[in-house]
Amino acid sequence: MEKPKNTPQLQALLQTVSKKLGMPAETLQADLEAGRFDKAIAAMSPQDAAAFQQVLNNPQRLNQIMNSKQARALYQKLTGQ
Repeated sequence: MEKPKNTPQLQALLQTVSKKLGMPAETLQADLEAGRFDKAIAAMSPQDAAAFQQVLNNPQRLNQIMNSKQARALYQKLTGQ
């Protein structure tokens, strides 16, 4: 999947998530773009972190989620497509 365009919607999403995780939006964006999830996972509740790790460790489930209508709609909204 290509890198999403830096849109106002993407920035708003990064701001919301970064506040919830307690980290700067710029750091979150750089980490996610580089494929580093450690800091984001460390800031999650243990239950959320476990669920996220389960998805990451199950390629079939990850593919299922990424191909869902909701994920495609979110991606299209963020990229302006």
